[in-house]
Amino acid sequence: MSAHVGNNSGNYEWYTPPEYIEAARSVLYGIDTDPASSAEANKIVSADVFYTIDNSGLDNDWYGKVWMNPPYSQPAITKFCKKLIEQIDLKNVVEAITLTNNATETKWFNLLSSRCSAICFPTGRIRFLSPDGEKGAPLQGQAFMYFGGDVRGFIDYFDQFGVVFVKEEWV
Repeated sequence: MSAHVGNNSGNYEWYTPPEYIEAARSVLYGIDTDPASSAEANKIVSADVFYTIDNSGLDNDWYGKVWMNPPYSQPAITKFCKKLIEQIDLKNVVEAITLTNNATETKWFNLLSSRCSAICFPTGRIRFLSPDGEKGAPLQGQAFMYFGGDVRGFIDYFDQFGVVFVKEEWV
């Protein structure tokens, strides 16, 4: 039997429900870059710059405050996670919030979680929206990871969704 994360459909068109985007926008005071998006998704995200499957965020630099809900299939999720850390290290990205599966056994999750300031594990699975507005039935739970210095802001906006863990050095 394969792991849930291995059963992802590869369908990239699943949108984050608005309440999570609003929380991210509140913590970040706006979203400069969404590296894995679409014109439809950006109607809610409202990023200044967004990249789509046609002009991939993997081929461009990211700047400022980033919201990232990457494709959950392999190898795309690994590539997007590595790119985020690269852009943070280059100081192109000053703050970010990611939304991924809570695949704690994967290398990409461990890469992100080792570098983030805080993690929120929602109390229930997020029901992403399809392009026609139908709610999906995800295979596993999710995690929001915050990269930046406003840990208090992240806690204030994300503890409504689940439990938030903060790295000791930020406490």
